[in-house]
Amino acid sequence: MIELSLTEIADIVGGRLADVTADAAANTYITGTVEFDSRRITPGSLFLALPGARADGHDHAAAAVDAGAVAVLAARPVGVPAIVVDPAEPASFSRSGALEHDDEAGSGAAVLAALASLAAAVAARLVARGLRIVGVTGSSGKTSTKDLIAAVLAPLGQVVAPPGSFNNELGHPWTVLRADEDTDFLVLELSARHRGNIAALAAIAPPQVAVVLNVGTAHLGEFGSRQAIADTKAELAQAVPESGVVILNVDDSAVAAMADKTDARVVRVSRAPADVWAGPVALDELARPRFTLHAGARGEAEIALGVSGEHQVGNALCAAAVALECGATPQQVATALASAGPASQHRMHVSTRIDGVTVIDDAYNANPDSMRAALQALVWIARGEGVTERRSWAVLGEMAELGEDAISEHDRIGRLAVRLDVSRLIVVGVGRSMGAMHHGAVMEGSWGSEATAVDDVDAALALLRAELEPGDVVLVKASNSAGLTALADALTSEDRGDRG
Repeated sequence: MIELSLTEIADIVGGRLADVTADAAANTYITGTVEFDSRRITPGSLFLALPGARADGHDHAAAAVDAGAVAVLAARPVGVPAIVVDPAEPASFSRSGALEHDDEAGSGAAVLAALASLAAAVAARLVARGLRIVGVTGSSGKTSTKDLIAAVLAPLGQVVAPPGSFNNELGHPWTVLRADEDTDFLVLELSARHRGNIAALAAIAPPQVAVVLNVGTAHLGEFGSRQAIADTKAELAQAVPESGVVILNVDDSAVAAMADKTDARVVRVSRAPADVWAGPVALDELARPRFTLHAGARGEAEIALGVSGEHQVGNALCAAAVALECGATPQQVATALASAGPASQHRMHVSTRIDGVTVIDDAYNANPDSMRAALQALVWIARGEGVTERRSWAVLGEMAELGEDAISEHDRIGRLAVRLDVSRLIVVGVGRSMGAMHHGAVMEGSWGSEATAVDDVDAALALLRAELEPGDVVLVKASNSAGLTALADALTSEDRGDRG
C-alpha cells in the first residue's frame, strides 16, 4: 500500500482515533500491508479487526500490534492505537460463514465499508500516477484467467493480482491495497452472489480493461435465473469508461450481448474468426491446448499452453487480448502463456506421482460447466488421440448453490460420466444432490460397481489407496465446501511405496 498516516486514513474512512494522540497519529504511517489475519502481520501493517465465524479480530488486536502492526481498523476501541468506525447495518453480502449475529454483522459491515473506502482512495491515487486496472468476471474460469492475465502482463511491468479467489467484498479491496507506486498493473477478480455486487466492487477500483468470460449456472440458487446472472456479470462491462476496453468471449451468446451494454471499445475473442481468435485446437497428452493465435493487424503466434483442458482456450484468448491491449506482441503472449502453469491451488493442477498415477486436482470449485470441462480433460488424458489407454477415475463432490436445479444438474453429471466412459466414478458425500449424481450414473447404463457412493473424504481416500494402480488417472473435483481439497492433497503427496 502507499504510505498513509493514521490521520489520513481516519479522514478517508470517516473514523475516529482511539488510544493514540492526534499529534502521534499525524506522524505515524502505515508502511506495510493491510491484513485481516493477525498471523500475517509484518512491521508497519494495518490490522483489520473483523468478526468471524470462529473468532473476533478485535480480540487479536493487541497481538497484532505486538507483531508489528502500527494500528488497528476496528469497530470499537481495542486498547491499542486504532481507527474506529461506528458499527453499521449488515452489509449487502458477507464472507461465507462469517458475520452470523446482528452485532457482529454491524461491526463487520463497518470495517468492510471502511476497507472499501480506503482501497478506493488508494486506487484513485495510483491510477492518477499511471496504474492500469484489469477486472475479470464470469461464472467459471475467473481465477484461472486472472492467473493467465497476470502471467502475460508480467513481462510488461510489475503486476499485483490476488492469490487464489480473493474476489469478494473482503478479498477485492485487500488486493487493491497490495498495490503501490511501483505497480504497473492491478489484476482483479470480481464475483457476485446478488445483483449489484460486481458494480459495488468495480466502484472501488474502476477497471480500464474488463474481461467477461461466460454466463453459466454457478450460484443459480442465489440469482434465480441465468438472465439474472448475465445482468450481474454485465455490471463489469458497464463500469468501464468510454476510454477503456471491454473484452468479451463471444462464444457465449449471453456475453456477446453485453457489447450493447457498454460505452467502451469492445474486443471480441472467439474460437471462430473475431478480433482475437484461435485457429484449430489440438491437445497434447496432458490435455494442454495448442493453437494459432490470430490478432488481426498485430499478427499471429503459435500458442502452446502450460495449463490443461480445452476450456482453457477461451481463458487464454481473453488473457492474450488483455496483454495485446496493454502493448504486448503476439510472440510475447505466446512465450508467457507457454510458461504459465496453474498459479492458484486446486485448479486443474495435473501431476504424476512416482507410481505413475496422474492426479488432476480441480477440487477448489465446481459448477455444471466446469464439471463437464474437467471430465472431458480427464477422459482425454486417459485415452486421447495417440495416448495409451489408462483407467480413469472421477472423484466428485457436491456442486454448491444450484438451488432448485441441484438435483437435476447432479443427475446430469452422473450420466455424463457414463457417456464419457469414465472407468470409475466415486461420489463423495451424503444428501439428495450426491444421491442424484450416483443414481444418474447407475441409471444411465449397466455400470453396477463402476459407480460407488461414499460418505466422506476418508472413505474415498481408503478406496483409492486400495484400488488405484500405476498409470491410472484421477480427477478430484467439487465445490470448496465439499472439502475434497484435503483428498487431492493426500493423493498428490503420497506414493504407493509409502502409505503410513
